[in-house]
This record gives sequence, C-alpha cells and structure tokens, in this order.
Amino acid sequence: MAQYTIRNVPESVDRTLREEARRRGKSLNEVALEVLRRGLGVDEAPPSYYDLDDLAGSWVADPEVDRALEEQDRIDPDLWK
Repeated sequence: MAQYTIRNVPESVDRTLREEARRRGKSLNEVALEVLRRGLGVDEAPPSYYDLDDLAGSWVADPEVDRALEEQDRIDPDLWK
C-alpha cells in the first residue's frame, strides 16, 4: 500500500472530514479514503443514504391521526390575549 502526505488541506475540508469521521465512529484515514474512492469513481460499496426515501408513498390514511392533527391546528383564543 502506498502512503501519502497531503498538505494545505483547507480548514473547511479538514473540519468536515473530522466531523464525518466522528459521526460514523471511524478514523480520519478511513473516511478520507472512502471520500477519495467515491470521488474517483472507484468505490467498492454503494453509497449509504440517510434520507426518508423509503417512506415516500407509504402514508396510510388513519382517522384517529387526522383527528389528532386537527386538534393541534385548533387555536386557543385565550393564548392570544
């Protein structure tokens, strides 16, 4: 394996890499290598997404939930005095 020393890393890149490493519970080196592989298009693993796409289109109508939401939309005039 080759080893590199990278100089003049912008502060924003350093901060983001360190935050990402901390968030993932990985080393700075591991995260930097993942980012380099992905950026170069040689990533072995598909990217992990942390979004809500799996929930899109899965809403099921529920009258009880609708009643609870209507309750939250009601304005209490005493609170606006």
